[in-house]
Formats: sequence, C-alpha cells, structure tokens
Amino acid sequence: MLRRTLTIALALNLSLAPVLSTTAAAFSRIKDVADVEGVRENMLVGYGLVVGLNGTGDSLRNAAFTLQSLQAMLERLGVNTRGANLSTGNVAAVMVTANLPPFATQGSHIDVTVSALGDAKSLQGGTLLVTPLLAADSNIYAVAQGQIAISGFTAQGQAETVTRGVPTSGRISAGAIVEREIHFDLASMTSLRLALRNPDLTTAQRVADSINTFIGAPTAAAADPATVRVAIPQGYTGNIVRLLTDIEQLRVEPDLPAKVVVDEASGIIVMGSDVRVSTVAIAQGNLTIRITELPQVSQPEPFSQGETKVTPQTQIEIQDSHDRKLALVRSGVSLQQLVNGLNALGVGPRDMIAILQAIKAAGALQAEIQVM
Repeated sequence: MLRRTLTIALALNLSLAPVLSTTAAAFSRIKDVADVEGVRENMLVGYGLVVGLNGTGDSLRNAAFTLQSLQAMLERLGVNTRGANLSTGNVAAVMVTANLPPFATQGSHIDVTVSALGDAKSLQGGTLLVTPLLAADSNIYAVAQGQIAISGFTAQGQAETVTRGVPTSGRISAGAIVEREIHFDLASMTSLRLALRNPDLTTAQRVADSINTFIGAPTAAAADPATVRVAIPQGYTGNIVRLLTDIEQLRVEPDLPAKVVVDEASGIIVMGSDVRVSTVAIAQGNLTIRITELPQVSQPEPFSQGETKVTPQTQIEIQDSHDRKLALVRSGVSLQQLVNGLNALGVGPRDMIAILQAIKAAGALQAEIQVM
C-alpha cells in the first residue's frame, strides 16, 4: 500500500497579524522567573557498593569492577581475599548522585539517588556502604550510607518475567551528611545579578522596572536579555536577605516570543498564546493507493499434458479525498480560533504538522517553528 499525503497551502494575504488586547495577563513572581547569581545547587557524584541483595546483585564474572571494589573493601577491613574465587550475588556496584543545596551547613542531611552500574537485577533490600561524594573540584563534600528504597520490582518464573518501574535505581532519604561547606559571603555583596531562566529583553526590562518601582529609585537595570543588575540600596546595606525576600515576591508579566514546538517523532504540537496567522486558505487531502494481489491457479484439462500455472490478478483502489474543500483562516486569529480551524479540516496531528510548516513557508505564520 502506497500512502501519500498532499498538503496545499495558498497564501492569499501576508498581512501582519495584530496582537489581541483581550489576552489575559499572566503575572509571575520574580522568584519564579529568575535566579540569584551565586545562590545555586552543586552536583555531587560518588562510586560505592550495595550489599544485602537477595541474589540480585552483579555477577562477578561479568562485572570486574565490582569484584575489584569488593576485594579492596574487604582488605581495608582486614580480610584478605586475593586469589579466592568469590561468587556472591549479593553485591552490586552503584553510582551515587546528589545535589548539594546552596548554603548547606556542615552536618546537615541531603537526599541521594543510587543507580546500578553493572548487571544487577534489583537493588531491593540493599544497603549502601559508606560512599564519599565529590564535586567538580574533586573534593569530598558529603558522605552517603543507608538503606535503599526503590519503587519498582521484578518477579520471575520459568516462563514469564514481570517488571514494574525501575528496580535498579532507588533513593535514600537524608542518606548523606554534608562534610564540607561551600563558602559564599552573601552579606558582603554590593550588587546582585538576577539571571532569567527564559532570557527575553522585554521580561528583563519589566523585572528591572518592577524593582525600581518598589525601591523608589533607579536601582535595577537590565544588562542583557538574561541578566538584571541590582545595586544594594542604602536601606538594605548588610541585609541582603531582606532585600531578596522583598524582590522575589514582586510580580511581573513574562513576555515570550511566539513559537510553535513540533515533535515529529511523537506527533506532539505545542503552540504559544501569541501565535498569529495571516489570512490564508488551506486544503488538505489524502491520496491513498491500495494495491491488492489475488493470484489464481490455472489447472489444465485432464490428459491434456498441459502445465499448472499461476495467473496474477491485481486490484487497484484509489482514494483522493476529492470531497475536501478549501478552508479560509482569517488574519489575526487567536490560538483557539487557529486550533478550531485546523480541527475543522479533519486532520490528525502529523498532517497538522505539515500544514503548519507549509503556512510558515508561505510567510503567513507569525511565529517560530522549533522542531524537536
């Protein structure tokens, strides 16, 4: 069967679509759209061993690093296993990851994630042994240990295996103790930098204007689409925490560019509220050619000394969706009207992707198309 989708987009008027003033404003806190430079998490990673598994650990013959780690650990504890044939299945090599929160103090606890590194079947019931957690500077900032909690499981019989979730990954709540603090003197700073999570010139200026209105002085300025610089006002000298508390509660209206995000692999389309279309006429039709082979056997007459032959018979069916009509999409329509117009054509998500790309090629789509 040969299937071909024909999509025709004719641009009738490439006028600029006006932005509708009836769009409801969505205000967000500065806390939700920007981060304070220097106040961030730090990623930690470590390598360790999980013991106490019920035969679901690494096979030591296939995971040489697990065998070496087990022997090294036992030697540190005074047990010599060099040359011995170890065949336990209750040990697994794992990678331990965690995020060190900003201003975490020595002795505080953080959560860790444990993931199998070898061919272990499950970490259920396992206990992580003491594992140092390092940062990018190769210094140890925390030490993890504890009982692993997993959400998945595996049940296996002679003819069937059932697995739910991921049994080779789990978490240890408050499983690591912070051993080293990251020094950051927030109180001595003379200026702050706010980093926008979604860089945009208009949003950066709105953040600066909101701060200046609250302070009552030109304290903040947008340096670029991603950065807003804030000088410490006189009333907040030595009290940066109070200043940040007041600033992060201010509300602004983020401004984002009109964008259509398309995931062709899954057929997902996401359109922003500011997407506009100029006047355009659209026709969508499917051309389907179905070829069916029905071979028949031709038998000769008795005693005719003929040969049995296969006679080919081909049936061809063509559907061109000739009843589909042109649909007119008016200039400056809203997102809801655009969606309703495309749905009225009776097309699926994948055909809709082709239509949007054809409208963009005609210059009638006032938005950026991003293909994932």
